[in-house]
Amino acid sequence: MTWVYMVRCSDKSLYVGHTDDLESREKTHNEGRGSRYTAERRPVRIVYFESHDAAETAVARERQLKHWTTGKKEALVTVNLATLKALSKRRKK
Repeated sequence: MTWVYMVRCSDKSLYVGHTDDLESREKTHNEGRGSRYTAERRPVRIVYFESHDAAETAVARERQLKHWTTGKKEALVTVNLATLKALSKRRKK
């Protein structure tokens, strides 16, 4: 099983990643070895996660979430489905 997760950094920003061990990954981030981004914004804590049966689908979902706006990520973390739906509508060009 592979997990897609978001951590909340000390500066309130969100970082998206994937792992096969959530607890270990959070610890790695907090030790400064998870990524350069989180190393400079410690401590971090996992605020959202979802499971995937295949690593390929987890990586695809991670890429999708990384392209989301901060507002959409916050709506997902807080389970605000109405806001998430509103922010997901395509804008007219």
